[in-house]
Amino acid sequence: MARISQIGPGRKTIGTIDGITYVTRNGVTYARSAPTMPASAYNTPAAKLRQAIFKMVQMHLKYHLRTIKQTFTAAGNGSPSNRYYSLNGKALTKALSELAEQYVSGEDVTITEIEAAISAYAAEHPTSIRIASKSGYSEVYQTGPWPDTITLNALTGDSTVIIIVNENGQQTTINADGTVTTSNDNANVNPNPNDNQGGDDNGNDTANPNLNPNPNEGGNTGGNDNQGGDDVVDGAHEG
Repeated sequence: MARISQIGPGRKTIGTIDGITYVTRNGVTYARSAPTMPASAYNTPAAKLRQAIFKMVQMHLKYHLRTIKQTFTAAGNGSPSNRYYSLNGKALTKALSELAEQYVSGEDVTITEIEAAISAYAAEHPTSIRIASKSGYSEVYQTGPWPDTITLNALTGDSTVIIIVNENGQQTTINADGTVTTSNDNANVNPNPNDNQGGDDNGNDTANPNLNPNPNEGGNTGGNDNQGGDDVVDGAHEG
């Protein structure tokens, strides 16, 4: 991927031009080659399973996006959700494989079923899915249903922060000294987990249909946080 500073005076470049896809993240524009795979490559049984898993991962990410934004430190020019997927991609793939087969066979899969499958997997593998990986704090793992509060313990000292994020986007932070602060998250974040295109979130964390859901790449797929694309999960193109 090549980094470019500007295309056109004062313009933010995005889209595909002559086989090159441009994306802008945090004010920086990047370019990468557009996919050249034939359409038939996306229609194999294995590809359909990967696409189904990736669709469900996107729904899961959107469902917890406000929390993930508070509990994950992005790497490079990436987003917190990219970091979440980079660390958890392999485990999520295993957790959702059975549901993916149902989806490919024509059955509907709801966000409730997705959350239940991930919760069950987390209970059996309590150190496989991270729900917090924030700089300066110990990592926190999911050990069952997604908790209502996430406690972050500092790596040094006694500082502890409890993060509570409700469905309306209000964040309450309770600090170790007893002080309490509340804030409203971006009201434009789309909490609809079934909408894989919405949730603009100020240009960060929106879904991109041209992503790589290949579970064989595990946590590295979409987790390259130094590349362009402000997506819920940024990666290569589907295949």
